[in-house]
Amino acid sequence: MEPAQPPRPWKIPESVLVVIHTPDLEVLLIRRTGGDGHWQSVTGSKDHLHEPFEDTARREVAEETGIDTRAPGCTLTDWALENIYDIWPQWLHRYAPGVVRNRERVFGLCVPRGTAVVLNPREHDAWQWLPWQVAADTCFSASNAEACLLLPRFARGD
Repeated sequence: MEPAQPPRPWKIPESVLVVIHTPDLEVLLIRRTGGDGHWQSVTGSKDHLHEPFEDTARREVAEETGIDTRAPGCTLTDWALENIYDIWPQWLHRYAPGVVRNRERVFGLCVPRGTAVVLNPREHDAWQWLPWQVAADTCFSASNAEACLLLPRFARGD
């Protein structure tokens, strides 16, 4: 008989969205595993309540794509934008009772063209670089699509 697994802590309803792009505005999209076929930028929740959003962004990028945000030629920029949205009903069980909304902070990560991508196979099964307009049309999340459309405005500061 295997020992019982300890209960998972509740997810923190604060997350990041990181639009990874090249200087010529090609956007990296990654496809979620699980058969839903959803394409997205890097996303992820804080590990603990006091984790700074920037630390969450750096950790999630490394976990999901293998990209080191501090590598030469990489620039992580906090866009100082936040989205508040309702958590999808199928994911509410991951959050504490009564939690129904998430706060998402948006970042951009400019990387050199040709940056290697190594996916975490538990989370994503494919990746592609797309022009920013095509990436916006490909994202399943409205907030992700909007972030791709805002890329030209924010990339000047990357």
